[in-house]
Amino acid sequence: MRHLVLTLFTLLFWSLSAQAQDLLTKTNGEELSVKVLEITPLEISYKRADNLDGPLIKVRRHDVFMIRYANGTKEVLQEGPAPSPYSATRPQPAAPSSPIVPANEEPIYEEVHLSGPRLGITVLTGGVARKADDRLHLNPFLTQFGWQFETRVFRMPNGTSGLLEVVPLIGGLEQGKFIPSVNALIGIRGPKGFEFGVGPNLTPISANIALAVGTSFRANGVNFPVNFAVVPGNGGARFSLLFGFNSRKR
Repeated sequence: MRHLVLTLFTLLFWSLSAQAQDLLTKTNGEELSVKVLEITPLEISYKRADNLDGPLIKVRRHDVFMIRYANGTKEVLQEGPAPSPYSATRPQPAAPSSPIVPANEEPIYEEVHLSGPRLGITVLTGGVARKADDRLHLNPFLTQFGWQFETRVFRMPNGTSGLLEVVPLIGGLEQGKFIPSVNALIGIRGPKGFEFGVGPNLTPISANIALAVGTSFRANGVNFPVNFAVVPGNGGARFSLLFGFNSRKR
C-alpha cells in the first residue's frame, strides 16, 4: 500500500510539473518548453523545462514572437501574424513583386542611438606639444569635457555592429583655455563590446586623423564606455583617454 501511494504521488508530481511549463515561440517558428524567469526590455531569461537545474539561458526579446504561460495566458511580444513552425525548414514561395532598387529595400536592423557625456585627459607629445605651447601657451597635459553622439547603423547576426560617432570636446579649462576639438569616427564594434574607429580630428591649430579603440561595461541597463584615441602628426602625437556613460535610445 505504501509503495502504491508513493507511486501515485510521483505520477501526480510529474503531471503537475509537465503542466507548469511555459511555451516560448520564436519569430522563426521554433517552439520551446521552458520556465520563463525574467523579461526585460532587451532580453528574456529562462530555463529549459526538462532541465530546471540547468544553466540560465537568455534570448533577445526581438527574437521572441510569443510566450504562452502555464496558466493558459499568453503574451505577444512581436506584432504580425504568428510564424509557421515549418518556416525555418520549408522553402516559401517568393511573392511576386517589382525589382528592388539597391538602397531602397526595407531595413533589416533599426538604428540605435547611444549618446552621452564624456570626460577624460589628453597628453601632447613632441612637435604637437611645442606647437601648442608656441601658439596657445598650452601645457602638454589637459582635461577634456564633451559629448559623444553615437549611432549604431547596423547589427549583423553574429553581434558585430557598424558605428558612426561624432565627439565634440572642450579641452584646457583647467589652464583657463577654451580649446575645442571635433572627432568624426567610423567604426566597428565586435560581439563582446570591443570597438575600433578611425576618422578626422579637427582643432583650431590642426587637422589630422584619429585612431580610437575601446570597450563598454554594462550595469543595470547603463553602458559605461572607455575609449583610448591617438592623433599622430606634426612630429608628435596626442593621446586621449575618455570615460562616460549612455543608455540605449531608438
